[in-house]
Amino acid sequence: MEYIVPICVYFIYFFVKSSKTLQYLQQNRYNRGNKYIKYINSHLKHTFLNAEILFIPLFIILYYIDSDIIYGFACIYALLLGIKVYTLRVEQKKLPLKYTFRIIRLYITLILIYSSIMILGYYFIDNDLILGFILWLFMYLDHYVVILANIINIPAEKLVGLYYKSKALKKLKSMSNMKVIGITGSYGKTSSKNILSDILNIKYNAMPTPKNFNTPYGLMMTINNNLDKFNDYFIAEMGACKTGEIKELCDLVHPTYGILTKIGVAHLETFGSIENIQKTKFELIESLPSDGVGVLNIDDPMQVNYNGNFKCNILWIGIENKDADVYASNIKLSKDGTSFKVKFKGDKKSYEFTTKLLGKANIYNILAGLALGNYLGISKEMLIQAVKMVKPVEHRLELKKYYDMYLIDDAYNANPDGCNMAIDVLNMMPGKKIVISSGMIELGDLSDEIHYNYGKYISDKVDEVILIGKEQTSKIKAGLIDSKFKNDNIHVLNNVLDAFNLVHELKGKETYILLQSDLPDIFNEK
Repeated sequence: MEYIVPICVYFIYFFVKSSKTLQYLQQNRYNRGNKYIKYINSHLKHTFLNAEILFIPLFIILYYIDSDIIYGFACIYALLLGIKVYTLRVEQKKLPLKYTFRIIRLYITLILIYSSIMILGYYFIDNDLILGFILWLFMYLDHYVVILANIINIPAEKLVGLYYKSKALKKLKSMSNMKVIGITGSYGKTSSKNILSDILNIKYNAMPTPKNFNTPYGLMMTINNNLDKFNDYFIAEMGACKTGEIKELCDLVHPTYGILTKIGVAHLETFGSIENIQKTKFELIESLPSDGVGVLNIDDPMQVNYNGNFKCNILWIGIENKDADVYASNIKLSKDGTSFKVKFKGDKKSYEFTTKLLGKANIYNILAGLALGNYLGISKEMLIQAVKMVKPVEHRLELKKYYDMYLIDDAYNANPDGCNMAIDVLNMMPGKKIVISSGMIELGDLSDEIHYNYGKYISDKVDEVILIGKEQTSKIKAGLIDSKFKNDNIHVLNNVLDAFNLVHELKGKETYILLQSDLPDIFNEK
């Protein structure tokens, strides 16, 4: 009976602490491509320098004095529990833990691990101090215990995956009249998918994958839960962290059509090289059948210079190069949206389009939708109407009213080209211009150079710069200072909430705020 209270306190602390550790695992895609292990190894200070170190002097004290060890442990864990709960309450949560069935399975495995240690220790270790030390050590190293639980669950996750895959394949086979459209690229996938969906739905019934569901599980969930017999097209966003992952998705859904948005250095750290990124993105186009169509960007050298084995037809879109099959010109931006003219190959007439969307990147995404929509038989008049009704994509150059200011929400964007394009959008706005940036991620050895160049690029286009995270934005600050940007106009903070409090002090008569790359919680600096 004397162990009941300490055990209850220990497991309550376990649930509270594990919620944060599992959140990190989830945000690192369950260690896919060893992302979680790399994260832990790059944050060793944050991992090991925590309040649980208080146990070390406690063990020393208990070793030398005769006291109630069990209840001493209970008291210290109760204290740590209070500290942890307070920390979690005041901590900024951008992407909380999602209690999926996979997370529940991991919780069960973790409980079995800790319970096994406790039971074995009770029967085989005749020293409460040593047993307490072992239980503390496992809790202290919970990041690695979570890795162990994740490994233990691999066979079960494979079985779950096979079940959902079998169910998804069976459903796709029963929908033989529905065509699949794959969309991939280093960035712009979600925007392109949503834009294409809005365009196609003016005539057809198209179903896109929700949010950024772009993994095998994401596609299977969408097929099993969202697709029905009335869908003409399934628009599948396809993401990857390493070579072969796009091919895996194509083997699952067998797309007839494909759109490649832009190839860049996103996820360079996990891919290893820009050549691997290029090869992986083209796995979509190379998977398309002979009666299929691939939509490529003629302004992207990484697409133009790729020597691939394509069976499908290719449609080129462009803004800079007039040789494209679908070409945009006379682009005019304003705070109300964008207008531009489009020329379709084989049609002498130019067509005027307007959209609420901002930025050159969105013009490319619209052009991809127009190229495929035109190929699938949607009239030019309907395309014009569809583009006019395209809805802004959440957190992707989304213009909002914020008190007496304007907010350009580009929080999901964290790649070099996209960040520069967003700055160009901010630059053309009237009034005072403020940018909030947390930097960019997974850029490998190019990270310092890219961040430094970004600092130089924005130096003559904004009035105030708010950087989130001293370490991860240090090179941006260096680029700004080397470009003679006023040091007084550079503000370095720890989180985005503080940044939004600061903008009220910095605002002018008319103020535009660009929120860029609001990184997940795993990149928070303490």
